[in-house]
Amino acid sequence: MSEKNETSSEHRLLLRQLELKDYKEVREIMNLVYRNIDGAWTRKEFSNLLKQFPEGQICIEDNGTVIAAALSLIINYDKYGDKHTYEQIIDNGTFKSHDPDGATLYGIDVFVHPEYRNLRLGRRLYDARKEICENLNLRGIIAGGRIPGYKDYADKLTPAKYIEMVRNKELSDPVLSFQLSNGFHVRKILKNYLPDDKESRSYATLLEWINVYYEEKEEIIGGRKTVVRIGIVQWQMRAVKDLEDFMQQVEFFVDTVSSYKSDIVVFPEFFNAPLMALTNEESPSEAIRSMAEYTEEIRERMIHLALSYNINIISGSMPEYYDNKLYNVSYLCRRDGTYDGQYKLHVTPDESHYWGMRGGHKLKIFDTDIGKIGILICYDVEFPELARMLSDMDMKILFVPFWTDTKNAYLRVRLCSQARAIENECYVAITGSVGNLPKVENMDIQYSQSAVFSPSDFAFPHDAVIAEATPNTEMTLIADLDLDLLKDLNAAGSVRNLKDRRKDLYNLSWVTRKEE
Repeated sequence: MSEKNETSSEHRLLLRQLELKDYKEVREIMNLVYRNIDGAWTRKEFSNLLKQFPEGQICIEDNGTVIAAALSLIINYDKYGDKHTYEQIIDNGTFKSHDPDGATLYGIDVFVHPEYRNLRLGRRLYDARKEICENLNLRGIIAGGRIPGYKDYADKLTPAKYIEMVRNKELSDPVLSFQLSNGFHVRKILKNYLPDDKESRSYATLLEWINVYYEEKEEIIGGRKTVVRIGIVQWQMRAVKDLEDFMQQVEFFVDTVSSYKSDIVVFPEFFNAPLMALTNEESPSEAIRSMAEYTEEIRERMIHLALSYNINIISGSMPEYYDNKLYNVSYLCRRDGTYDGQYKLHVTPDESHYWGMRGGHKLKIFDTDIGKIGILICYDVEFPELARMLSDMDMKILFVPFWTDTKNAYLRVRLCSQARAIENECYVAITGSVGNLPKVENMDIQYSQSAVFSPSDFAFPHDAVIAEATPNTEMTLIADLDLDLLKDLNAAGSVRNLKDRRKDLYNLSWVTRKEE
C-alpha cells in the first residue's frame, strides 16, 4: 500500500518584498487596474521607490508570478499635514519624501490583478502592511483612498454624504468599503488629491489606521510568530440538500474564524458525514465509500478557502477510497496554496466492522507559518507513542479532530489529550461534532465538548484548560497560544518531561513497513 503524497494545488502563494526584476509584471497589473488614471509608473519611478524604502514594497506571487502588491513610504507627517496631494507624497516619482526617522507609514498603492480578486489578496496585503507598521514601531498608517463609486451619485450626493452612507453600509464603494472593513477610519475628505481620477470626481478620503502597539519593538515582517491564534469549530451535524449546501456551512465558519485574525481553523472528524445521507446506500460500508467520492472536491474547495480567507485549515477528516481500500484522512490546507494529509493510523472496532476501514502507515510533522504542528485523528491520541514521536520532531501544537457518540467515548479522547499536553509540553486542541443524523447508520448520534489544553505549570491556566466549549452546542472557540511559554517550560519548568526522560533505559522508534 502506498499512501498519497500530494503536496501542492493549482496556487502557490508567497508574500515577499518586491525587486526591480518584478517591474514588468507590476507594470502589467497597474496598466490593467489604472487604465483610466495614467496606468503604470515608469521603470525609473519604480526603481526610485525600491531604493528609498525596499522593506515597504511587498507583493504576493503565485507560482513565481507577481499578482498583487502594496507600496508604502515612511514620512514625517507634520511636514504635509491633512491637506496634501498624491504627487506631493510621492515627490513627483522621486519618493524623496521617504524619511526613515518619520513616525507614519503612508500607503501609496495597493493593487491586485483582476483575475485574482476572488482570493481576498488585498486584505492579506493590508495585514502585512499593518505588521510592517507595528514591527517598525510607527504610530500608524495614513493613506489617500479613491471613491470610484461616487461617479454614480455625484449628481445627488455630496462627497461627505456619500462617505457617510458607505460607512453606514447603505451604499457600497469598491475601495472605501474594503478599507473601512480593514480597520481604517476616514479622517478627512481631500479635494484634488488625484485630479485625473474622474470616477472619484477628484475627491479622496484621508484614511488612518492607528497602531495600538506603538512603542513595542518587534522584527519586520517575516519574523518568528510567538503567539498563535487558533479557532476550532464544534460542528452541528445536520441534513444537507447537496454539496453546495454543505460547503456554504463550511465557508461560514472559515469566514467567521478568519475574521478574528486566526492563523488556523480546525473541523471535526467526519464533519462531512451529512453527505452520507445523500448516497441512498443502505449498507454502511457502501454509504461511506460513496461519500468518499466527495472528498477530493471538498479538499480542493477548502484549499481555495484557505487561500481566499488567509487562514490555514485542518479539514477535520474525511474518508478516502482508493486501490479498493478505505482510509480516514485529515488534510492540512495551508494558506499558501499547499496541502498535505495525515491518515488515521488506528481504526476502532466499529470502523473496521461497519465500514471495513484500514489504518494508514505514516506519521507526519507539518511545517506551517505558525510553526510545527501535528494531527492525530480521534483514536490515535489514545496511543501516547505517536504524540511523543511528534514531540521529538519539535511539534508545538497537536490538533485532534474527533467523533464520539457517547460521553464515556468523549472522555477517553479528552483525558488522553490532556495527558499528551503535559507529557509533551505542547498545546493540544480537540474538536468534535454535535447533534444527530437520523438516517446515517453508525454516525447517528454525537457527543462533544471541544477544548484547548496546555501543559500544567505556573505559566498556564490553573486547570491546564485554555478554553472549552459548551457541551453539545454548535459554536467556535478562539484561543491565543504563546509558544514562548513552551520554551520557558522546557528550560525551567517545575518538571521537565522531555528533558528528564531516561534515554539510557528506553527509547522509541518507528518500525519501517514495506510498501504493499
